[in-house]
Amino acid sequence: MKIVAKTLYGLEGVLADELTALGATSVKAGNRAVVFEGNKSLLYRANYCSRLALSFMLPVNEYTIRKPSDLYDGAFNLPWDNYLDASQTFAITSVVTSKHFTHSGYPALVVKDAIADYFRRRTSKRPSVDSRSPDIQINLHISHDRATLSLDSTVVPLFKRGYREEQGVAPLNEVLAAGVIALSGWKADTPLTDGMCGSGTIVAEAGLIACNIAPGYFRRNFGFMKWKDFDESLFRSVKFDAEKKVRKSPVPVFGKDISDEAVRIARSNIIACGLSNAVEISKADFLTSVPETESGTIIMNPPYGQRIGLLDQNAFYREMGSRLKHFYTGHKAWILSGDRECLQAVGLKTFKKFDLYNGNIECRLHGYDLYQGTKKIQA
Repeated sequence: MKIVAKTLYGLEGVLADELTALGATSVKAGNRAVVFEGNKSLLYRANYCSRLALSFMLPVNEYTIRKPSDLYDGAFNLPWDNYLDASQTFAITSVVTSKHFTHSGYPALVVKDAIADYFRRRTSKRPSVDSRSPDIQINLHISHDRATLSLDSTVVPLFKRGYREEQGVAPLNEVLAAGVIALSGWKADTPLTDGMCGSGTIVAEAGLIACNIAPGYFRRNFGFMKWKDFDESLFRSVKFDAEKKVRKSPVPVFGKDISDEAVRIARSNIIACGLSNAVEISKADFLTSVPETESGTIIMNPPYGQRIGLLDQNAFYREMGSRLKHFYTGHKAWILSGDRECLQAVGLKTFKKFDLYNGNIECRLHGYDLYQGTKKIQA
């Protein structure tokens, strides 16, 4: 069956690689999405094991709309009793870009009426709408003249891992944190350090990767669990296969922060995801501390003005670049920031750059190879 994985901008390529490794076929990356083919087992495994997807949609009808009434007809003619009962609740989310509709919420109401009418004509009963906690989440996507109706197999987005007990100021989305790690190429083959770890999201995701702990381990519910064809024994098998791969981390992971409160929160989150033996959190100022290892990977999401005010941001980033240059020879460093001027102030030559989004903030991820004699360059 065809499945659509939703993700963050910039992570489509690494998500495609991840899904291929999980067993997906006919994998094709798009804009904030990856389309692929697989069976029910893969759908369960992708939800449970993917670190880079936000959700997985199962398209159940795709059709052309030449006038607004075509949307109702296409939805009404779908055999909805294959997917839900009149006793269940449902909700519809919609993304609409079409000349046929001037209000994005209206098409969702049209589909809601079509589903209600379908059941009313057949059973004299209709399922109720529950926008907060529906049994079945239906996604409507309209792009120009094409409408797609999909079942949301995830419902609660996958970045909500379930391990984060507390969060600090401007926390990083877990999928973005895992995506930054994937883009860096780190595969638990060298020590990893986040010198400004905040609430610990990057080191938590790195620890889960190092220990082969699936992100779904912390979740109790997925949308597909309320589908009529949910196979509980198959899902138990998927979980068992994932959990038997858990291992002791082959490399150390370090998180440091200058803030007492950030260190406290990060330690709490690391304990919550069972990584106390894999991730070490300590209080330290990256600008004055020294590396724990002679070589390794540095990944940081330092403060920038749109989230956390700094009196002199460029000076802060210059100090960070100087520290990396003089004390971290033999490492590869990655810095994610929403301020390009600040990134230029780092003053080190980049070997890779990626455009990403942290929420609605456009960011750039820069990679630096800190070989002996790293030269500053003009921005």
